[in-house]
Amino acid sequence: MSGPAPRFGFVAGEASGDLLAGLLLHGLRARWPELTSQGIGGPKMIAQGFETWWPHTKLSIFGYVDALLNIRELLSIRKQLGTRLIANRPDVFIGVDAPDFNFGLETRLREAGIKTVHFVCPSIWAWRPERVEKIKAAADHVLCLFPFEPEILHQAGIGATYVGHPLADAIPMEPPRAAAREALGLAEGDTVIALLPGSRKSEINYIAPALIGAAKLLARPGRRFVMPVVPGLRGLVEPMLQGADIQLIDGQSHAVLAACDLTLVASGTATLEAALFKRPMVIAYRMNALNWWRMKGKGLLPWVGLPNILAREFLVPELIQHDCTPEMLAREAEALLADAPRRAALHARFVQLHELLRQDTARRASDAIATLIGA
Repeated sequence: MSGPAPRFGFVAGEASGDLLAGLLLHGLRARWPELTSQGIGGPKMIAQGFETWWPHTKLSIFGYVDALLNIRELLSIRKQLGTRLIANRPDVFIGVDAPDFNFGLETRLREAGIKTVHFVCPSIWAWRPERVEKIKAAADHVLCLFPFEPEILHQAGIGATYVGHPLADAIPMEPPRAAAREALGLAEGDTVIALLPGSRKSEINYIAPALIGAAKLLARPGRRFVMPVVPGLRGLVEPMLQGADIQLIDGQSHAVLAACDLTLVASGTATLEAALFKRPMVIAYRMNALNWWRMKGKGLLPWVGLPNILAREFLVPELIQHDCTPEMLAREAEALLADAPRRAALHARFVQLHELLRQDTARRASDAIATLIGA
């Protein structure tokens, strides 16, 4: 350690990574108020005093096709960032998700003698078992969101700690439904359906049309449809809304989830957020055909949605690729809206998941990092 106030290097890609890193930085700052942190990040991290060398949107890429189209710029950024971090030598580098970008960077930094932590174990148990050796080369320690992950990594000789999920600490056990509706201008008596198409441009292009089409089929008097949009992507969504009565909201996805009765949601972190808000959901996903062909061939689990993976069963319906149509989404949504006992059972299971994941993540993570760097 260089002194009482450690320096951290960070890379967080996309809105979900920025959210996780921002929550982690908040916890680290509680332990080390004078810490400094630099690298790639977004507004949640900046709010915690993070110095952004590149914006997190540079890494908002999904799948093999998008990566190939942007490979030259990504490799250039990673090389420049690695050189800058080696010159400045943080006490520890923390790569938040974005494994395709971070593993190569972490390996280079580790070889240069910089301690490396990877926050969020890649889903080796679902899609990419071959990544175990990459993790072993890249990370001195892995902070795991889910309780079954450390054992998998320990078997491969990789240091790992279960820290729970920071969203489980941040989201209240009883969401403020009435307050959220008032803030968003939604009537208490309306049935509110949230549409969450994802935070990437590719997700908007592939998933949003199906969700919007489902909203048209589900439209009834007394139903309201609300879609939170990542700042900067509103212009991509608005032309898709022809003939659909959908309220667009810049950001505020948590307020929308707190306010809604049901959500149609893209597979990813948002499905876990919906579960923590105790909201019944239909999980949707579509992607480029080549990406789908490659990922389908690697599938190890029958589930893709995080609530289902954690429960080890199909708690909520998943409509993936060719099944992700307006008609099928609307049918599953109507079935949930009509089945009060099923919604009550989902609420109880989501409470159990919330309790499992609420582990004071920031404290556990900072304890693991302090042990690693001898603080």
